[in-house]
Amino acid sequence: MDMRALVGRNFARLRREKGLTQEEVRSRSGFSQQYLSDLERGKRNPTIVTLYELAQALEVSHIELVQIEEP
Repeated sequence: MDMRALVGRNFARLRREKGLTQEEVRSRSGFSQQYLSDLERGKRNPTIVTLYELAQALEVSHIELVQIEEP
């Protein structure tokens, strides 16, 4: 399993479910919009601290960013 792709998919899904744009998450998190875009496309390898900070910006548990979705 490609964890970068999993985190990217989960991040994008959670962001959309919250009705947030990448720009709004950028403002909340301090990460650049380019970083967030790369993350959603599975091109970034975020640290544990980054996952926690992104989860805080989305107001979700950091576990949700690495959780495998059930079919």
